[in-house]
Amino acid sequence: MADPEMSVTPYWELTFDADGDVDTGQRDRLFEGVGRRGVGDLVVFAHGWNSDRSGATRLYSRFFAPFPELVPKAGLGYVGVHWPSMRFSDEPIPDFEPVRAAAPSRPVLDKGTRHALLEVFPGRATIVEQLARLLKQRPDEGASVEEFGRLVRLLVEVPPQGPQGAFTADTLAEGMPEGTPGMLCGEPVTVCADCAAALTEVEGGASFGVWDGAHELLRQATYFAMKRRAGTVGERGLGRLLGQLARSAPEVRVHLVGHSFGGRLVSFALRGLPEGVHSVKSVTLLQAAFSHYAFAARLPHDKRASGVLNGRQKRIDGPLVCCHSKHDSALGTIYPLASRMAGDSRAVAGFGIGIGIGIGIGSVLGAKWGALGYDGIQAVKGTRSFKLTDALKAQLPGSGCVNIDAAAVVKNGGPPSGAHSDICHRELARVVLAAGRID
Repeated sequence: MADPEMSVTPYWELTFDADGDVDTGQRDRLFEGVGRRGVGDLVVFAHGWNSDRSGATRLYSRFFAPFPELVPKAGLGYVGVHWPSMRFSDEPIPDFEPVRAAAPSRPVLDKGTRHALLEVFPGRATIVEQLARLLKQRPDEGASVEEFGRLVRLLVEVPPQGPQGAFTADTLAEGMPEGTPGMLCGEPVTVCADCAAALTEVEGGASFGVWDGAHELLRQATYFAMKRRAGTVGERGLGRLLGQLARSAPEVRVHLVGHSFGGRLVSFALRGLPEGVHSVKSVTLLQAAFSHYAFAARLPHDKRASGVLNGRQKRIDGPLVCCHSKHDSALGTIYPLASRMAGDSRAVAGFGIGIGIGIGIGSVLGAKWGALGYDGIQAVKGTRSFKLTDALKAQLPGSGCVNIDAAAVVKNGGPPSGAHSDICHRELARVVLAAGRID
C-alpha cells in the first residue's frame, strides 16, 4: 500500500489500456481498501500527456501533498489514474525536469520521443523508425512528404479501429459527431506547408520549412490520438468503474480531477456513469485540453450543434469547476494548425489554434475553437465565474458550472507549452477541496 514515491496515504493506482480496460487487480485492491481504511472522500486524479508511470506519479504526489495539512480530519483517500498517453520531449513540465539546451534548428525525433511513441502505439515500431528517418534525412518535399503523411495516418489509425472511433468529437452537429480533422485527411504537402506557415507566424518571424511542418503534423496527430483515447478511457473505463465502486462502497464520495487531456477523461467518465449513480460529488478541470463548448446545449456560431457533453454536468452531485489561465500557451497559440476541422479547406496560418484538433485560441477562430483551459466553460447558462483569490474566499456554488481564472498561479513555463503543466499549487488543491465540500 505504501509507495515511497507518494506523499499521501492511502493511495491507490488504476491503470487503463487504450480501450478503457482496467487492471483488475488494482481495481479490486481499491474496492477492498476504501472500506477497510474507512475512506469517506476519494480524490481521483487523471494525468494529461505524461508518457510514463513515474512522471504521472510525481505529478500526483506533488499535487496531493498539501491535502493532509489543509484538511487533517477528513477521511481522504487518493487515486492516481494511469492511461497510455504521451508528450513530445521538447515540452518540459515546470519544476519536473532540468533546463535543457535549446532544441535543434531541424526538428528530429529524439530518443525520448521515439520511446514515447513506441509506448503509446505498440506494434508500430517500423512506422516510428520510418518517420524518424524521414525527419532526419529530409529528402525531396514531394513524394517523401506524401509518404510521411501516410505513415502518420497509419500510426494514429485514421480511420480509427475498434471502439475509439466514437470518442473523438468535442461537438455534435444535428446529433452527429465532427469528423476527422482536415490535417489528417488533407493532402500532406499542403498540410505540412500550412503547419510551417503557422509555426513561422507563432514564433515571431523565424523561418520554417515543409519538414518542420511535417514534424508539427506528427505532434498534432499524436495529440488527436490522445484526445480520442482520453474519451475512450473516461467513458468505457473510469465511468463504468465508478459505477461499480458505488455499488461496492455506496458511502464513498468521489471527487474527479483531470489535467489537460485528463480533464477530458474525467469529463467523459460522466457519460459512462450508470444511471442512478450519484457518488461523484465534484469535478475539477485543470487546464483542460478540449473544447470550451463541450458542455453547451447550443453553439453560438451554429444553433444546430451542441457540445458532446451537453448536460453531463448534471450527473455530478455538486459543481463542475474549470480552472483556466491566459498563460497556457499550449491551449492558446503555440500549436497553430488545428483549425483544420473535417471538411475545412482553409489554411491554418494566422488562426493561432492550439493543442490537438481545434482546442486553442486564435485571433479569428478563438471564439469558435477555444479550449476550456484557456478561457473556461462557454455557452452554458448559469455558469459562474471567479478570480482565484475570490474563489478561495467565497463558498463555491453547490452545483452547475464554475469558471476560475487561475492565471495568478498558473503562469510559469517556457515554450512551446507555457504554463500548461504549472498546476502543482496549494491554491489549486484548495479549489478541489472547496468544490467537494471537503473539510
